[in-house]
Amino acid sequence: MPQASNDLSQYRELAPANLHYDASAKRYVATPEFAPRFLALSADRYLSQLRAKAEGVISLDETWIGVAPDAQAMPVPARRVDPLLFRDLLTVMREGASIEVQYQSMSPRRPDSLWRRITPHAFGSDGLRWHVRGYCHLDGDFKDFILSRWRALRDKASAGASAAADQDWTETFSVELRPNPALSASQQEAVAWEYDMPKGRSALSVRKALLYYLKKRLRLDVATDSPAETPVVVANRDEFEIALASAKGEVRGGI
Repeated sequence: MPQASNDLSQYRELAPANLHYDASAKRYVATPEFAPRFLALSADRYLSQLRAKAEGVISLDETWIGVAPDAQAMPVPARRVDPLLFRDLLTVMREGASIEVQYQSMSPRRPDSLWRRITPHAFGSDGLRWHVRGYCHLDGDFKDFILSRWRALRDKASAGASAAADQDWTETFSVELRPNPALSASQQEAVAWEYDMPKGRSALSVRKALLYYLKKRLRLDVATDSPAETPVVVANRDEFEIALASAKGEVRGGI
């Protein structure tokens, strides 16, 4: 109680217009003029915490949300990741080492699981699943490996390549987005406001290795006669396709 009284006293000095004492309720309440002093207003942060709670990743006590509204995230099939394997993988990455992993590829060239040595150096998410970015000793190239397809680890050894040599990971490409011109003028204006495009354009700085997944996530690879299904398009499409091809994302995606 003494500490709480001291904290409230200091807060009232810092932000005197933020709260007042309600004698009938016997507690301090926020005033209509309340303005946060320790947290920045962020709908994205609130919604991210709300989604994590809805998905069962965190509890309400682990958020800054006082009373959570009813919310539900669209369920997606869970991808199993062995926590002990994940712990050992993190150790390998921190040490800058390589490891042999039993990996199940979906490539028709490799229908059976096999042991392959990888020097992992980063994680990447496509919004639905996590990938491990690393140097494949078998193919002699940097690739993406879906984390949930890692079945076992063995035989830690020295690295095969430095993370700095992974140009598709270290280099970025600026993807310019704009409302789909096939929409009406009013619809394009709404899309520009929704995606925070003050001048009708916005730019996303994306690692070249993730361009393939951006194309999938924004449905840029789906032919459709309905502009409403693809409200945002790439303005610098020619440069985008060149960068995508140079990163060989279409070859590496989902191996």
